[in-house]
Amino acid sequence: MKRHFQFPLLFAALFLFASTLRAQTSPPSIDVSGSADVRVIPDEVFIVFGVETSDPALSVAKSQNDETVKKLLTLTAQLQVDPRYVQTDFISVEPWEHDLRNGTSRKEYRVRKNIAVTLKEIAKFEELLSRALETGVNNVHGIQFRTTELRKHRDRAREMAIQAAREKAELLASQLGRRVGPAIRISEYSGGWYSPYNWWGQSYGGNAMSQVSSQSGDASSSSGTIAFGQITVTANVSVSFALQ
Repeated sequence: MKRHFQFPLLFAALFLFASTLRAQTSPPSIDVSGSADVRVIPDEVFIVFGVETSDPALSVAKSQNDETVKKLLTLTAQLQVDPRYVQTDFISVEPWEHDLRNGTSRKEYRVRKNIAVTLKEIAKFEELLSRALETGVNNVHGIQFRTTELRKHRDRAREMAIQAAREKAELLASQLGRRVGPAIRISEYSGGWYSPYNWWGQSYGGNAMSQVSSQSGDASSSSGTIAFGQITVTANVSVSFALQ
């Protein structure tokens, strides 16, 4: 029986010895995080228009909806929006009970359509929005100011975040009389997602590596009542540096 337990005990002792040895030989390090924001003026707008109609007759509700959508598509053509950037994004046809004031209800059919438009000429945004509402569009599910040079600005934000992490590590290490060595581990993270957009239970975007959001503040001037603001591209990193 004694011989039966010798091997497990030996392996346990070797494992403990190896773990202790690794702990003793592991080089000292410092873990820091860095973040950076890059703000840019948007150069395109993403808009989702919604058309909703209802009627006791399904054919009437559908024809009314189709008529308004056709007017909207004609408007985008008049404003010379590239057809590639105009898309029917959502369609729904469903019966529903419409409550009347006298306490009764009436069965109707509700038809809904969403048209997503990416406007590359941002100066036309206010005209598109105003005239779209005149055509009979009764919902604007979302408006998003974006940049077509996201990759460039995201890379710039990453560079700045890395630099911020190194400066933080150097400051902390210098207070202890140490110097920062080469990076041992680098990871990127974010508390948000890229271009969040939700409606009718759908989710658009979703990049856990960086975050883009619209911010107010200094921006390009625009005519009319629309303030384009700025796009903020955020990068967050975590770095482990060796200590010397």
